[in-house]
Amino acid sequence: MAVRQLSSEEKIRMAMAILTTIVNDAGVPRNIRRAAANALTYLRDTRLSPAVRAANAVGALDEVSQDPNIPFHARTKVWQILSTLETIRD
Repeated sequence: MAVRQLSSEEKIRMAMAILTTIVNDAGVPRNIRRAAANALTYLRDTRLSPAVRAANAVGALDEVSQDPNIPFHARTKVWQILSTLETIRD
């Protein structure tokens, strides 16, 4: 049985769903939630290509992924988002 690859838009929708959980998690520090909200804004900008949207979101999340104050569950989600978005190419 062949495994179907996810399209760029499907990857973006998946990342947006995970980012929404981070934004709505009161246990995550405000600066991390703000970065997740910024990444969501970038991913929602359909005027840009999927690869550009993904690259902008990666830029917003990259710095906070190394933040020592980020809870482990949120760090894991951010890493999952980053690894998914980094596979998007035009």
